[in-house]
Amino acid sequence: MKKFLLFVGGLLALFILLVNLGPIILLGVSIWLLYVIFKQFVKSDSTAGKIGWVALGLLVLSIGISNIYAIIGVAAAYVLYLIYKGWKNDNLYAEHTVEDHDPFRNFERQWADINQ
Repeated sequence: MKKFLLFVGGLLALFILLVNLGPIILLGVSIWLLYVIFKQFVKSDSTAGKIGWVALGLLVLSIGISNIYAIIGVAAAYVLYLIYKGWKNDNLYAEHTVEDHDPFRNFERQWADINQ
């Protein structure tokens, strides 16, 4: 039942991620453009150039703010990563518990340690 719920949660997170993939890309591009515009603003010497970079920066900032709901998609990607890790750790945990609870394997390990 736990694996089924992990699968359903992963499927839901995948759909949310795919729906928000476009806004995630636009948010990333707008953050990168804001960085480039800021660097150009700092390099500019003229007042008209600084005003132009500020105007362009405000335009790109408005594009970035309009795609702020892309954070939901980033959160869905993180949840998908956690579900993937939980799925893998659940399989590893199940294999180790079978080995550790077997008294004959523990005895064989201890006997091998004594004989060395």
